[in-house]
Amino acid sequence: MLRKTLIALLALTILAATAFFVFAPGFLERNLNPVTAPPEGWPVSAEARALHDRLVIGDWHADALLWDRDLLERGTRGHTDIPRLAEGNVAVQVYTTVTKSPRGQNYSQNSAEAPDNITPLFIGQLRPIRSWTSLKQRALVQAEALQRYARTAPDQLRLILTRADLDAVLADRAAGGRGVGILLGSEGAHPLEGDLANLDTLYDAGFRLLGLTHFFDNRIGGSLHGQGDQGLTAFGRQGVDEMMARDMIIDLAHASPQLIRDVLAIDGTRPILSHTGIRSHCDTPRNIDDNLIRQITAKGGLIGIGYWSDVVCGKTPADIAGAIRAAIAVAGEDHVSLGSDYDGSVDAPFDVAGLAALTQALLDAGLTEAQIAKVMGGNMMRYLSEMLPQG
Repeated sequence: MLRKTLIALLALTILAATAFFVFAPGFLERNLNPVTAPPEGWPVSAEARALHDRLVIGDWHADALLWDRDLLERGTRGHTDIPRLAEGNVAVQVYTTVTKSPRGQNYSQNSAEAPDNITPLFIGQLRPIRSWTSLKQRALVQAEALQRYARTAPDQLRLILTRADLDAVLADRAAGGRGVGILLGSEGAHPLEGDLANLDTLYDAGFRLLGLTHFFDNRIGGSLHGQGDQGLTAFGRQGVDEMMARDMIIDLAHASPQLIRDVLAIDGTRPILSHTGIRSHCDTPRNIDDNLIRQITAKGGLIGIGYWSDVVCGKTPADIAGAIRAAIAVAGEDHVSLGSDYDGSVDAPFDVAGLAALTQALLDAGLTEAQIAKVMGGNMMRYLSEMLPQG
């Protein structure tokens, strides 16, 4: 009898563990990445649909690689995957790797020593064991997944490493193709693990964009959400120099004001701010001061406007369009782009398949077709064509 009881308990334990690993990660993603559209969706006119279909669209920031689902399959949760990017007519998407976020994460102040949210997520998703204890390996595991997708479905996506790759993606789409170009980035430079030799490792794995910080201060410098307005460290200055030598894109999203000023003071830097809102339009701690926005764009950088309520102060396509109008007023129409933060534990009024709703909202907000073409992707394509490594 005891033996049968123990076997039954073991079976129940295995069943419970299996249910957890199968269902818990998906449940978590559904709750952290909601789509807030009304049941009937957002209306899109024939005029807006025709314009949307003519656009070359790009987005600076999405975190779908974090969630360990097959991005070649059209998903029923989250905001993006390759089929939905194609449905939304996206030509180029930056997918970033997330490797660490502090427990109790908030926009005001976080400690780098706080327990990490991503470690239990990777364990729960049964990611390779080497990624459980190393931030570098955690980034590389996500990069390897993207590389597998590119090898498996070269007709659906192409990894963009050089200007030549970008040109090939755009030429294919101009000829009627629907493949998506993916640029790989990192949400924060902490996967360097304090060793600049690891920059070569990341570069060789396909990384061409590097955010310097995320929700906590690191060896590079201070976070917008860290402890004090810390600037660029000596190690961080070396890192910026090494990134520039490799033609890697410097992303100041989540950077402290002093870190932004320090990077801009370096001769030759031309950073972006990949996903944000405009402080004068939506006064929240997540949005930096308008003057810093102007300083970034004065050096030729771009500002990517996010879709989630914390940065646009609303939950509709019209609210995003309002933030884009505000960004144009602050930065100029040649420096505004899209930075959805899709799949980044944020809400959005539509998933990427429904992106035409934003084109409609921009028309409704009074933007011209030329301005819409710039914001939706033209500015991003110009920047990439000038900043990516030759190839």
